[in-house]
Amino acid sequence: MYFHEKTLLKKQIFAGNMINLRVDNVELPNGKETTREVVEHPGAVTIIGFTPEQELLLVRQHRYPIAQDTLELPAGKLDPAEDPKDCAIRELEEETGYLAKSVELLGKFYTSPGFSDEIMYLYLAEELQESKQNCDEDEFVQVVKMTMDEAVENVFNGTIVDGKSMVGILWVRK
Repeated sequence: MYFHEKTLLKKQIFAGNMINLRVDNVELPNGKETTREVVEHPGAVTIIGFTPEQELLLVRQHRYPIAQDTLELPAGKLDPAEDPKDCAIRELEEETGYLAKSVELLGKFYTSPGFSDEIMYLYLAEELQESKQNCDEDEFVQVVKMTMDEAVENVFNGTIVDGKSMVGILWVRK
């Protein structure tokens, strides 16, 4: 059974550098009206990359909204009209200092479809070569390498708590 909600009115509340926020008036399947808060996001990529020594590349960084450091797969927001594959190649080098000769889309998923339209593209980067880390001026990350077994263990023991990283690691685990 499909329960469609009809949009009656869209009102933008906030326009930012990373997200926009709008509040929509909608008609529910039963005819009643309510509001929906929607975070608009341009989309993002996350990358699974292994060094020639078969170590998984992760980054440790501080996440202000949760006031803690997290261990994550490299990732980044799409620029306007940017191809997700190009974004994956760019973000991998910026955050980790590795270039990939081969990048393959593994899949895509919505990060929080209950309130956001953000779509995340998951890429596998292979044949990595060391290059130079080149983070954005407001980005401070430490590269962390570990085996896939260690990464899976860190998902299940609660060390890796970032959703996109959990999805990516569990997607490719053998």
